[in-house]
Amino acid sequence: MAGASLGQTIGPAVVLMAAAVVAVPLFRRLGLGSVLGYFAAGILVGPSVLGLFTDSVEILHFSELGVVMFLFVIGLELRPPKLWAMRGQIFGLGLAQVSAAIAALALAGMAVFGLSAPVAFVAGAGFVLSSTAVIMVVLQDRGEIAGAEGQKSVAILLLEDLMIVPLLAVVAFMSPQAQGASGWSGMLLALGALAALLAVGRWGLNPLFALLARSRTREVLTAGALLVVLSAALLMEFAGLSMAMGAFLAGVMLSSSSYRHQIESDIEPFRGLLMGLFFLAVGMSLDLAIVAAEWRLLLAMLLVFMLAKGAMVYAVARLFKSDSRQALRRTSLFLQGGEFAFVLYAAALAGGVIDARDNALFVTVIILSMAASPLLMIGADRLLGRGASMAGIDAAAGLRGRVLMIGFGRFGQIASQILLSRGVRLSVIDMDPDRIRDAERYGFKVYFGDGTRLATLHHSGAADAEAIMVCIDDPRAALHIARLAQQEFPQARLLVRSHDRNHAVELIRAGVDVQVRETVESAYLMGAEGLRALGHPEAAIGEAADDIRRRDAERLSAQVQGDLMSGLDRLHVQAVPEPLIAPAAQQP
Repeated sequence: MAGASLGQTIGPAVVLMAAAVVAVPLFRRLGLGSVLGYFAAGILVGPSVLGLFTDSVEILHFSELGVVMFLFVIGLELRPPKLWAMRGQIFGLGLAQVSAAIAALALAGMAVFGLSAPVAFVAGAGFVLSSTAVIMVVLQDRGEIAGAEGQKSVAILLLEDLMIVPLLAVVAFMSPQAQGASGWSGMLLALGALAALLAVGRWGLNPLFALLARSRTREVLTAGALLVVLSAALLMEFAGLSMAMGAFLAGVMLSSSSYRHQIESDIEPFRGLLMGLFFLAVGMSLDLAIVAAEWRLLLAMLLVFMLAKGAMVYAVARLFKSDSRQALRRTSLFLQGGEFAFVLYAAALAGGVIDARDNALFVTVIILSMAASPLLMIGADRLLGRGASMAGIDAAAGLRGRVLMIGFGRFGQIASQILLSRGVRLSVIDMDPDRIRDAERYGFKVYFGDGTRLATLHHSGAADAEAIMVCIDDPRAALHIARLAQQEFPQARLLVRSHDRNHAVELIRAGVDVQVRETVESAYLMGAEGLRALGHPEAAIGEAADDIRRRDAERLSAQVQGDLMSGLDRLHVQAVPEPLIAPAAQQP
């Protein structure tokens, strides 16, 4: 009996994994992406085709934990200062896009399909909430999250995730069963839950993880991280808000913790598995019977909603100074509805704002849009001639080199030549597909990888490397990698490219072994060539250069130790109180 029960438990898991293992590599091989592979696998094993699973709704509810974990990891990467720095994009660009799209979709619902104003508003508001899961996976696969356009997309997604709170409140007030007092009590409950979560995060999380870390048992720390994520998610759900929002806030609160890297590494496997399960469940939820019966109406809704939303996304992008190519690419990303629409539609159905048929139609349109989204993105990329396709590019995995080099731009390419000339084995990662492809044309293998992520560093061989060279041109990311490597890979000497004097000070304080300012040595050489052009003797030129290097090193050391510097130094100008040229060098 126990064996049969165990078989009934393991059997469905084996079927799901087998479907994913077959479909996802096949779809990636065809250039269609992993998301569409999961959708196709879900449709195949779901009730509409093979019927191996009949309770797709229950699986979807469980698999929403994947979205919860995903937003938790996003929150870990967004420290409060960074989140505050993005406030203009979140509440400017994001709010403008959401507001304009809701208005356009609601008007389209009323004008084209004859929906009443409340029903049209609910339908449009649900379709506006784009799929964080789909878009973030695409951005991550493309290596665009850290870029300027990627950050704008992240800001819009954050605003859309936050919008679930006021939208659920609006649906509650629209409900025929709603009463003013209950609406206000629900709002107060939500605000109280947010305040409680923020208070626990501010004063309780670091002591909790410090206590767990003293046990020196990794499994306990992992259990603590899962406890925090799931507790925050349950608290938000109890307050009538989004579970994903609770997980995101928990991640933000832990982003400044000294344990964040360990937590991120422990959560990563759960996140990946559950995200795949979520996409499978969405595919299983597609009712082909409804599609067959209402295909004309569903197709019309899908096209009209996509066109209305796409027009607003493009218009807002242009309004906020994006060029036409960037605006079109962002439009292709945001054409679909998302997982939060299911939450909004369920609340509207429970409140009597929409009926069961409306709910079935709207949910099916969302699922179809999510399934079509990867194809639309591929088409947009080909139409726009984007050279950043990931086809033929290998992700970092199982690399082993004496030196791990992060970043293969101009700086990294030159630095690598000296090492290669002595036969040093390098592992090189970069996030620019075009650069990786160019390097391969010249016979050099560069792997795709985001050096700011702990999992990527492990895959790139950082734990075995004798030295880690950070050659990227992003000062904040370089400092983040330096701190991460200091904590996780102390066996490796750490060499980092610094952007300017203040960045060099930050890196030295972070404990790097070597920092090299990207323009200093070339500037010294230019100054020496200037003296040479004026006829100064070689001995005097060398003495002058050595003296300038010595005094610059002394001032840099003083600045690192916190001594007061001149105003010029604070402006990154290397002011020298003595004459720039040593007395010997001033001789004719």
